[in-house]
Amino acid sequence: MAMNPVPASTSCVPIARNEHIDLFRGIAILTVLVLHFALAFGLKNSPLAAVLPKIVLVALGNSGNYGVTLFFVISGYLITSNSLARWGHLSRMEIGRFYAYRFARIMPPLLLVLLIIVILGSLDVPFFDNSDGDHALPASYFVIAVGSVLTFWHNVLMQSQGYFNYCLNIYWSLSVEEVFYLALPLACVLLRKNLFFILLCLAAIMYAPFYRAQHADNELFFMYGYAACFDAIALGCLTALIAPRFSLPFHVARLLRICALLACFALYLIGIHGHEAFGFSWMALAAAVYIFAAATPHPGAASHATAPLRWFGRYSYELYLFHIVVLALLRNIWTREQVSYAARLPLMLAFLALSAALAWLVARYVAEPANRWLRQRMLGVAT
Repeated sequence: MAMNPVPASTSCVPIARNEHIDLFRGIAILTVLVLHFALAFGLKNSPLAAVLPKIVLVALGNSGNYGVTLFFVISGYLITSNSLARWGHLSRMEIGRFYAYRFARIMPPLLLVLLIIVILGSLDVPFFDNSDGDHALPASYFVIAVGSVLTFWHNVLMQSQGYFNYCLNIYWSLSVEEVFYLALPLACVLLRKNLFFILLCLAAIMYAPFYRAQHADNELFFMYGYAACFDAIALGCLTALIAPRFSLPFHVARLLRICALLACFALYLIGIHGHEAFGFSWMALAAAVYIFAAATPHPGAASHATAPLRWFGRYSYELYLFHIVVLALLRNIWTREQVSYAARLPLMLAFLALSAALAWLVARYVAEPANRWLRQRMLGVAT
């Protein structure tokens, strides 16, 4: 394992797509989608019970939030790596341009899905209105609910209200991401030195398990709070700073990736319950090891067997935003009780296919064109 200095760079070109990270992101979004389907329609009483061990079936319906942890680590890594590629050093980040890049990528599909949810919810379509849990909030509450999504505190709103809107509930994690996007360039420019930024990341990593332990009896806090999630993002940021200094041989990188994936799978099977404080820490650390091993480029095409997962990873943001719309529509057609044992698996596959098709359409005709147009207008670049 050789250690190389980080070259100074003033390139404005983001890092190229990494197929191993796309694969990892595909695994992460799939665990989230399967979790939401299992919560809606159930999987234990399905044909999967005949082929999968009980421990796996239980994990499918209980451990999907670990997929969000993987996303946080990936996000911390990619955002930090892209910033280093564009500006050469974190202290030289241009705050306005950084925000413009994030706005162009995030907002167009987000505004579209929020518009769909608000229209259907205002028409009192079940699972789109503000009546999740024990709530019966009026359509006017969308002003606060959507406003909280767009101003980065939807998770805080849920902590005070509980689960109140089936579709909007899932966007708590976007609020965590957005606060990270808001804080990163400010922290980097103000702290100036990488050492101070590293210390800030280490503080987040050390505090998170303590915070989760203090709130272990309330998932709205130990899973959704800012302090509960920033350790995973911080580990991704640190990985982005460390990985370029090492060049791993192919066989070492592959072995590390396999071991990290096995560790993630083991933690997924163990589950969250009873491990609220440190389970997320271990999952984030395993994800950081995988990304560290994936950061070294190696020649050769990726396996065709992983292509579907890599595709899911490439469109993970659109899948995250729009799969809940597909699932809510399906729940308006069939109740959990109406879906038979034999129909549950085909329905899940149909849900995944419909979500993938909608995600691709949104990416192809909304997200990507709007991203290019906004970058051209705000930044003068088309890529």
